[in-house]
Amino acid sequence: MADMHVIEGQMNAAGLHFAIVATRFNDIIVDRLVGGAVDYLTRHGADKANITIIRIPGAFELPIACKKIAEGSKKYDGIIALGAVIRGGTPHFDYVCAEAAKGIGQVSLSSGMPIGFGLLTTDNLEQAIERAGSKGGNKGVEAAAALLETVRVLEQL
Repeated sequence: MADMHVIEGQMNAAGLHFAIVATRFNDIIVDRLVGGAVDYLTRHGADKANITIIRIPGAFELPIACKKIAEGSKKYDGIIALGAVIRGGTPHFDYVCAEAAKGIGQVSLSSGMPIGFGLLTTDNLEQAIERAGSKGGNKGVEAAAALLETVRVLEQL
């Protein structure tokens, strides 16, 4: 390994600008994800003035909001997409989750904008709570960390 050139992202958010796109649906959970992401970024050097939070109705709207940000503005270095979809008694859950995930991935690839994926897809409210700052950690933090590392890696490529 000593002879190889390794590119890694430094976890330093200083000087970077971030957009956090967060859903209003299930806001009791999503607000905890947003708080985790903001806390992570600021603890790693981001200035709160360089973090913009954009609220949208639900997970299905995440891709179009991310697309508008990624393609319409050069003021952000990365986007964090946050939301929570909790399974109900109909197949609606499957369609929303699949389309949101696929759409966010397509936006990132087509625009070249890194997007931290923090969309919870859980079977029940208890699982969502666990992943929003309880015993399952905070997926908002994880999405922010993945985004920051990716931004710093892409700068080197």
